[in-house]
Amino acid sequence: MGKNKLAKFAEMETFPHVFQYPFARLQQETFPLRGKWGEAFFHNDHPIVLELGCGKGEYTVGLGELYPDKNFIGVDVKGARIWTGAKLSHEAGMTNVAFLRGEIESLTNFFAPGEVDEIWITFPDPQMKKVTKRLTSTRFLKRYLEVLRPGGRIHLKTDSPFLYTYTRALVELNHQQIFVDTDDLYDGSFEDKILGIQTYYERQWLSRGMTIKYLSFEPCEPQGGFVEPDIEIEPDSYRSFSRSRRVQ
Repeated sequence: MGKNKLAKFAEMETFPHVFQYPFARLQQETFPLRGKWGEAFFHNDHPIVLELGCGKGEYTVGLGELYPDKNFIGVDVKGARIWTGAKLSHEAGMTNVAFLRGEIESLTNFFAPGEVDEIWITFPDPQMKKVTKRLTSTRFLKRYLEVLRPGGRIHLKTDSPFLYTYTRALVELNHQQIFVDTDDLYDGSFEDKILGIQTYYERQWLSRGMTIKYLSFEPCEPQGGFVEPDIEIEPDSYRSFSRSRRVQ
């Protein structure tokens, strides 16, 4: 591990709003804030909103600035990534933002049933060849429902036509309630404060003429269970700024 990463990890250990619980640590000890985030950490009963795969945490911090009456937690397995947002929010003295270094698969170890109000999934890897790794697959929807309150929402923001098409098909097939569905978030037909938050990579994609897709829905497992869509979807053919070529 490089000196820069080591320095970031060391600094994050000093941040009171960063919790580092990779899988190995969870095998040895119980996460102390499960079911107690509002009472023991945020010291209020405001809604709790997660950003999964938060990367540098730009979106988590941006949401925290826009909505001071909500609590935001950025979740990512890569500690060196979340350092950016963690440091920014710490220096700004933000009390409604926290970061959690851990596996998304371990959500139920970090949050009690009904403890989470909303989940944001921003620009995840579309995982075109591995459906079970897609963060909007039925496997993950079931996991989210274990921590979301009844009526909670999921927000997907993506540059990937593949992931947007897949998720939209899944949501429609399973009769989920859709609140917002747009394949071009910035075409002028949608107005919301969230338009003011753009991550570094989002700005790069927009500069290349790509459209940003946004889907907001309420997950609810149908009687008989979730069903994966059985459709052919054209793979994304471009290179992402943060990933290797998507089509092999």
